[in-house]
Amino acid sequence: MGKKHKDGKKSKSKKKDQTEYTLVDLSPALTQAARSMRTVLSRNLFESGLYAGQDGVILSLAESDGMTAGGLAQKLGVKAPTMTRTIGRMEAQGFLERKPDAEDARLTKVYLTALGRESVRAIEMAASACDRLATQEFSEKEIRNLVRLLKAIDANLQAEAHAIEEPDED
Repeated sequence: MGKKHKDGKKSKSKKKDQTEYTLVDLSPALTQAARSMRTVLSRNLFESGLYAGQDGVILSLAESDGMTAGGLAQKLGVKAPTMTRTIGRMEAQGFLERKPDAEDARLTKVYLTALGRESVRAIEMAASACDRLATQEFSEKEIRNLVRLLKAIDANLQAEAHAIEEPDED
């Protein structure tokens, strides 16, 4: 319990966690933080009609409209059948549309609809609110260090994932 001030309100303790963490604590902590972040982001996106994972599709297309399902799957790190189902659902919701490629009719590309483009701002606002909640009481320096470290972790893991996907030829 926090101490009470003269006015009867509890004060928040600014005491830092003094637990001695080690490398074995990394995966569970990172996994749980990512799950919690995703849960809050999903709740924040609910009003816009988007579900978990759909925000990444919209933001990718906002950056580079007219991608193939395979290109989207690769960019977002999911399997092609998962992306195909996601695109179908989002097309039914009115966020996306599929069109044959103008240069190669064998290809189908995915584009944002007007509703999809309008949802970009809602996604950015939901993500920003989630970021603020996740980093409350963090200093700017702590946020910069956290992002730098997370990007380094991702780069290390991505390098290993690519090495597994592309075995050496003997």
